[in-house]
Amino acid sequence: MTRVRRPEMIVDAHLDIAWNAVAQGLPFDRPTPDFVVSRPALAEAGVGLIFATLFCAPARAGKLAGRFTYRTPREANLMARAQLGWYGSAGPPLIRDRTELDRHRRGWRPGKLAAVLLMEGADPIRKPAEVAWWQKRGVRIIGPAWSGTRYAGGTGEPGGLTSRGVKLLLAMARERLILDLSHLADEALRDALQLWQGPLIASHSNARAIVPGDRQVADSVAAELGRRGGMLGVSLYRRHLRADNRPARLEDVVRHLRHLARVAGGPEHVGLGSDLDGGFKASEAAIRREGQLSRLGQLLQRHFSAHEVEGIMGANWLEFLGRSLPPAPSEARPARSR
Repeated sequence: MTRVRRPEMIVDAHLDIAWNAVAQGLPFDRPTPDFVVSRPALAEAGVGLIFATLFCAPARAGKLAGRFTYRTPREANLMARAQLGWYGSAGPPLIRDRTELDRHRRGWRPGKLAAVLLMEGADPIRKPAEVAWWQKRGVRIIGPAWSGTRYAGGTGEPGGLTSRGVKLLLAMARERLILDLSHLADEALRDALQLWQGPLIASHSNARAIVPGDRQVADSVAAELGRRGGMLGVSLYRRHLRADNRPARLEDVVRHLRHLARVAGGPEHVGLGSDLDGGFKASEAAIRREGQLSRLGQLLQRHFSAHEVEGIMGANWLEFLGRSLPPAPSEARPARSR
């Protein structure tokens, strides 16, 4: 009797599903015309684990962010708490530790979805001492900036880590969190890499050598991530994939993956961080449909082995989380003396 090979789950390291649900009223449990991410769409694509964000946009972002924006740390805090509540009531179950990750991986089947919680932009953390509060409620990854924040310079807003940002990273280290370098300004990247000794990623950043700009990852940063055992997630957003105005293709995704794999020291350091978060209209480009991810795997086979393709599509992220998430609380406690 021929044994049917079990399908492998795809991991997507960046989706803003709560932002779209809370700020734009987009449902997650059913498809929506013109938008690309929903629970059924992810199931159809074979996505089994996502990095789901807590994202709050500053008021200065203007039309890009719509009306759901913040002007003060208190407003950012309330917005992130609203998204946290949405995940607790309507989102996929959260993976908090290695045991939960292993259980999800072993029991996974197509259609089953879980999430690791990522805070994109740290302004909802009113002061670094609050990092422990967010950790207890499931946050496992923090990116200090989107645009500039009180903690660090960010995309389009140069600057290093502030003194508050240094304290934030120290608090993150105490809570055994993962640092996300995506959106950090170059000066803040330099400061963070000098200070941070824990696990780190760039959840949704492409190659600056292909698409210039401070939003992308320089080769030197990708090499340092690889040297430290980190991960880079390639975004499927057109402006992250091409430097011109032509439509993006899956071949552009492959080009970024190949480049980052080379400079980071191997394909085991790259994966997907699609940013196909429902806020982008599907009509912009066919590449935005999650269903295209299966075709991406086929294209990757021209350049990588079957094992490497499996890694890029999900296994690399699972391996990284397996050594970077904290142990289950029962495993972390020292044994009691008898």
